[in-house]
Amino acid sequence: MTELYERSAETDDLSAQPWRDVPREEAQWMRPHLPALVASMVEGVQRHVPEYARRDDPVYTEVMRVAVTQGMGHFIQMIADPDASSQEVHQVFFDIGYGEAVEGRGLEHLQNALRVASRTAWRYLSREADRLKKPRELAIALTEVNFAYLDLLASAAAQGYARAREKAAGEREQRRSRLLSLLLSDPPAPRDIVVEQASLAAWPLPERLAVVALAPRPGSGGEGPAGLPPFLLSGVDRGRPCLVLPDPDRPGGADRLAATLAGWTGALGPSVPVDRARVSLRWAHRTLDLIDAGRLPGARPARTGRTPGSGPARLVRADRHMPELLLQEGWTLAEAAARHRLAPLSELGPHRGGRLAVTLLECLKHGFNATDAAEALCVHPQTVRYRLAQLHDLFDYDIEDPAIRLELMLLLPVWLSEAGEERD
Repeated sequence: MTELYERSAETDDLSAQPWRDVPREEAQWMRPHLPALVASMVEGVQRHVPEYARRDDPVYTEVMRVAVTQGMGHFIQMIADPDASSQEVHQVFFDIGYGEAVEGRGLEHLQNALRVASRTAWRYLSREADRLKKPRELAIALTEVNFAYLDLLASAAAQGYARAREKAAGEREQRRSRLLSLLLSDPPAPRDIVVEQASLAAWPLPERLAVVALAPRPGSGGEGPAGLPPFLLSGVDRGRPCLVLPDPDRPGGADRLAATLAGWTGALGPSVPVDRARVSLRWAHRTLDLIDAGRLPGARPARTGRTPGSGPARLVRADRHMPELLLQEGWTLAEAAARHRLAPLSELGPHRGGRLAVTLLECLKHGFNATDAAEALCVHPQTVRYRLAQLHDLFDYDIEDPAIRLELMLLLPVWLSEAGEERD
């Protein structure tokens, strides 16, 4: 090995095909040793690589022996004919790598087996070269050929392994996409079909789920976030990316999305049984519509210029905005009712009327407790009492009448929305 290093340092060049540097006639003394060499390599792998030590499985041992025979046979053939095709042996080890992935094993075991087999072959051939009094330069050249050939076989196996993983990932994504379509279908797909598809997609079917609708980003092609954890199903509905979150009611269920959706704006639909996923999606879409329209308190429309991945996720829960969502169903009726019921506020103008409307809304929320309402409004309780007196004088009905409180709480946000547009 020291001489090999010194030789490499002198030439400072590594041949891409070092077997061309070995005289062709050297293959002649190697061929008769092929059966013993193969047996030695198989025995070495079984001894040093536990994952391949299946001595009680004659079929597996025979497959290993055939693969080693083809590999070493080709090794000797390349020395005899440097232009010999490598296609057949490449396919053999490509298939071996592919099989490792299909059986669910990591590539490191195969790579370890190749290294052990390569070292065993090098030691065997080195001993024979010494016995035959071959020049030391030949042993050095064979060492370099051995390294290069090991890289060739390892590369073929890695390609096969990668191809199998890509195929499996593609099939899994297709099955997950099919499952998402079944879950969101209207009418709902039969339960047995959903269960079967969930099993094929390796996605544990929960008792309940919630659907997230996300505001699309310019330049994203309508795609959702990348690198999603496997417990989430992802797809697109009505031009918006959507996700299915299993078990949203368990502690921290929705919080699991925070890091995953960093920089995205979305709406989380209500928790529903699996066969009502479309209901959750519908309310998620409607919540996102309200965000875009600026009709949710504290939730501004999504900033389309936001840099992907910047800032925390802004995820609005539909079940925390039920009044606004219910009003959306009859928004035009609510607008007309608000103009009639709250006409005295409109007569005061958007600024003064708006101040009184906000005060009335907070008083309704706090049971007309002036102290609590004042704290929410960041004003003095006496200010709230003064405004309440104005409101009592303004309307020809009792604003504290329990029979109309719900109506006022629904109509005031609608009126404030219109007044806000006038103020703008």
